[in-house]
Amino acid sequence: MNIQIYSRAKCFDSKKAERWFKERGIKFQLIDLDQKGLSPRELDSVIAAVGLESLIDPKSKSPEAALMGYLGSDEQKKEKLIDDPRLLRSPIVRNGRLATVGYCPEIWKGWE
Repeated sequence: MNIQIYSRAKCFDSKKAERWFKERGIKFQLIDLDQKGLSPRELDSVIAAVGLESLIDPKSKSPEAALMGYLGSDEQKKEKLIDDPRLLRSPIVRNGRLATVGYCPEIWKGWE
């Protein structure tokens, strides 16, 4: 398994996800979502696994959040998500081509 957790420092679900993997002795790579964000290829991979709309954080504190509902095409939304990672929900947990958004231990159990 090659687990990557894209998280935020102040996100409760991100901390729970980290703890879940630590308790099971599963190694993971922790990536700060606000500093690094997702590359276009990583974003495409996650979108293929979970869908674009599930990645958009409706509670985002970014000023761009209100505009996301008015963007017409998926390409425009993807550009905004790459430009402003604060618009992404967290945590995003990847295992190769598989991915989840939020705290999903029932899915992660199947990855073991």
